[in-house]
Amino acid sequence: MLTITAKRVVSAGLLNCALLLSACVSYEPSILVPALNLSAEDISLTKVASNGEERIDFGLQLGLNESDSLSNIEILPGVRVRDVSTNGAADSAGIQPGDIILSINDTLTNHPDVVLALQQQAASEPAYIFKVRRNTVVFEATLIPRTIISNPAPQELYRVDPIASRAAYTTEMVTIREQPAVAAARVVELLPESPLPGAGIHRGDLLLAISGVPLNSAQDLISRFNSEFALGDSVTVTVYDGQTVSETRFDLWNPGRRISEVSLGPLLRYQSSVAPKSRSLSILDFWLFSFYSYNRVEEERSHSILGLINFSSDLGELVEEEN
Repeated sequence: MLTITAKRVVSAGLLNCALLLSACVSYEPSILVPALNLSAEDISLTKVASNGEERIDFGLQLGLNESDSLSNIEILPGVRVRDVSTNGAADSAGIQPGDIILSINDTLTNHPDVVLALQQQAASEPAYIFKVRRNTVVFEATLIPRTIISNPAPQELYRVDPIASRAAYTTEMVTIREQPAVAAARVVELLPESPLPGAGIHRGDLLLAISGVPLNSAQDLISRFNSEFALGDSVTVTVYDGQTVSETRFDLWNPGRRISEVSLGPLLRYQSSVAPKSRSLSILDFWLFSFYSYNRVEEERSHSILGLINFSSDLGELVEEEN
């Protein structure tokens, strides 16, 4: 009976030690992942026309429809009119700065890129029906677009996601099974280590939704990949290859994980970082001194025993002496 009790005590002690150790271990990406600025609305470039030099112009400058509450900022349906070109198409239709454009020809406009995608085409429609909200009034405005010729100014090619999906996309309007046109993100470039080919997604395919929620634009796809999911998470996207619509699940790019900190009371403490590249280890750390400590920053190393025995090493440096 004593033997069984002793085994149980030992097992409980080992379990407690394992739980304590696991609770004090922290992980970070194994490489330094750069920060990605997802606010592309402040960048104004000409969209490349899909059918040559001619494209249409609504005479509008648009932005996201952000709520007016400073305590609860969120993106609301529609796009907000920032400015209207004098005597332009929108000005002639009675659209004013501050108006919210909800749809164009029954196509929802929840991102400025949707309107830009409509303007890439030549004047295929003589007029466009804008559904607009001004304060609490919702009305329709008939807008006759102007045909313009693109100048040789900088032209936007695509929106790139260098981290989560490691691919580039353009916003396009697509009609499926005679339904109203919807916004989609077309894959135009695949970067090294992109997870898309492994999921059967190739250049030219169109992404329509993430987790069943429709996309507003290519920028919306990139923003959601990088803000709603962590690197390595599994995501489900709706894909249209030109013939069929299907759902595909894949894991976002994973930079790998490494142990960044291990702490076990005063007995042991280990820390590491990628930038700057450093490591530190202390054993029996009693605040004022430790039995043993080790630090490494880049190529410089230092050791200390009880704070009495210290030695360090570093790379030598060549110095040119003057004669």
